[in-house]
Amino acid sequence: MHYPLSAFVGLRYAKAAKGSHFIAFINFFSVVGIALGLMSLITVLAVMNGFEGELKLRNLGITPHILVQHSAEDLTAIQHFSEIPGVLAQSEQIDYEGLIQSSSALQGVMVQGVESQAMQKHSIIAKNMLVGSLNNLVAGNYGVVIGHALARKLNLSIGEKTRLLAAKNSFFGPFGRIYNQRIFTVVGIFDMASALDDKVVLLNIDDAAKLIRSQSEDESDTRLFLEDAFSYLPIVQNINAQGMTTTDWRTQQGALFDAVKMEKNMMSLMLLLIIAVAAFNIVSALVMVVTEKQGDIAILLTQGMTRQQVMQIFLFNGLYNGIKGTLWGVCGGLLLVFQLNNMIELLNIPIYLGPNGQGLPIHLEWQQVAYLVSISLLLCFLASLYPAYRSVRVDPAKALKYE
Repeated sequence: MHYPLSAFVGLRYAKAAKGSHFIAFINFFSVVGIALGLMSLITVLAVMNGFEGELKLRNLGITPHILVQHSAEDLTAIQHFSEIPGVLAQSEQIDYEGLIQSSSALQGVMVQGVESQAMQKHSIIAKNMLVGSLNNLVAGNYGVVIGHALARKLNLSIGEKTRLLAAKNSFFGPFGRIYNQRIFTVVGIFDMASALDDKVVLLNIDDAAKLIRSQSEDESDTRLFLEDAFSYLPIVQNINAQGMTTTDWRTQQGALFDAVKMEKNMMSLMLLLIIAVAAFNIVSALVMVVTEKQGDIAILLTQGMTRQQVMQIFLFNGLYNGIKGTLWGVCGGLLLVFQLNNMIELLNIPIYLGPNGQGLPIHLEWQQVAYLVSISLLLCFLASLYPAYRSVRVDPAKALKYE
């Protein structure tokens, strides 16, 4: 195979470094450092992506992606929300705070009055029902669907009675403020493995309106189901431009996802610094190679090789080690990502984050892998610049004076 002259000589120098044990030692550990750093970064980002995806799936499966507050005059615009790009579906919903009481405990909750058919079709809650169904929320039957965590706290099971109290639209009586309350029957229990499982209860929208002595059309907002909850901003701006106000998931969950994003960014930065340290070990090895090969450089220059070609020799030499480390790191990282849960199970490490003990959630994004490879190679290229620059400053007359 024919190489460009600079690449041919650079490759010879990279392999010939094995003759100098100290240079070979530095080269080896720079390659290993790049590989370990890249492997760790790929693995950590895949796990963090999986963790973020689980939070997105479970917490935002309960929290409405967008709630649109509207008036009766906005009816025409409301009917066209589902035509906005990124909106999967829409339904009416009533939200207010309340209390749920059993014979053994009392718990504050957020009451969601929902359209059961729309929730059954578009909400992930329907796929995580332990007992019952969202279709059991029939108007006039006064049924309630609660989370498994809340059912344990209140010692409730399917078919049992519970009392719901709501402060909204309460009034003063002869003995003080009188809160709206009604007995409901537990018709379903879900388990989203979410922090909101014990904080949200679902009612039929008409029953939720009757609990606060109102009509559903007077109290309801429009809930939008999005294809991607993180792509909410253009949709919110579109609706706000129509003169309507909105509340999105960031009102309740924004701080949590910001914390996860910051943690992921900081972990990435720390591991990138490991790659940077390993990449800049290439500087030490190449400087020693340039010092050792000054006579060879002088001969190449006297034989007609340009200084630009000499510089390319040592750039290729540095990139050769960077490419080796990057290739090993990517291969090791992908192997570790795809076998991580099997390794955890084999080593009997008790790490379980799923509701049924599925292990670590993992989501590998190939564009992130491509970005990390690019950053690694760029760092290796930058680390090779100074030694390559040193090589072109060699004076052939001085270098060959005592040869």
